[in-house]
Amino acid sequence: MTANAVVFAYHNVGVRCLPVLLAKGVRVSLVVTHRDNPRELIWFDSVEKLARAHALPVITPEDANDPAVVARIRSLQPDFLFSFYYRYMLGTELLALPARGAYNMHGSLLPRYRGRVPVNWAVIMGEHETGATLHQMVAKPDAGGIVDQEAVPIGPEDTAAEAFGKVTEAAERVLARALPGLIAGTARITPQDLSRGSYYGGRKPEDGRIDWAKSAREVHNLVRGVAPPYPGAFTRVGAVTLRILRTRLEPNRRPRSAAPGLYFEAGSYFAD
Repeated sequence: MTANAVVFAYHNVGVRCLPVLLAKGVRVSLVVTHRDNPRELIWFDSVEKLARAHALPVITPEDANDPAVVARIRSLQPDFLFSFYYRYMLGTELLALPARGAYNMHGSLLPRYRGRVPVNWAVIMGEHETGATLHQMVAKPDAGGIVDQEAVPIGPEDTAAEAFGKVTEAAERVLARALPGLIAGTARITPQDLSRGSYYGGRKPEDGRIDWAKSAREVHNLVRGVAPPYPGAFTRVGAVTLRILRTRLEPNRRPRSAAPGLYFEAGSYFAD
């Protein structure tokens, strides 16, 4: 059985997941993506370039829920809508269009870390694992039933970018496993228990300011969670803003004072 899909996608997850649909014989009738923001560091691959390389129709609307966009997608009579790291919420009018459902790939083990930048938050909160989850899209963000998910480890020194690389690979595998069941109509959907989960909002560069009242481990996790290519952690030393791009925990090392704590040595920051 073949299927027709409209795909909303951006970032590396979009670049890895779109070819899975094509390899499984899904006819992608439209790709909806974003224009790159010239004020943003673009360190990830382009869904638009990939789609054009496959001769797929591509649009980059400011608002995916614009009535003209909705009307165009309605005219395509899609079986599925897929969202792979598309940055904006799709409204209920769009979600009602596909005959066989709308599905999103989220970068956490739902119901934990619903919301924005879930990989960054997982690292900042000191988690030892995160993952990728394919779930139904509903009006409430990241709240629909789960189709499939896969965990990946977060190492004690992993940055958010390194963890995100693992999540991206897991997303590709999750979609490849789940797609045959979705197309055949045999996929098992597991409702989420949101009371067992968590929701986090977006982050701004200012949120990388270090609070030195926090523990060494909390500071270390913040630095990892916002390290480049993200804006990075920072502190103020007098009138100077100092960016802290990499840290490590040194539980058995002491500065000359022999007191445990946070200290600099040879241009590096150590935490105890």
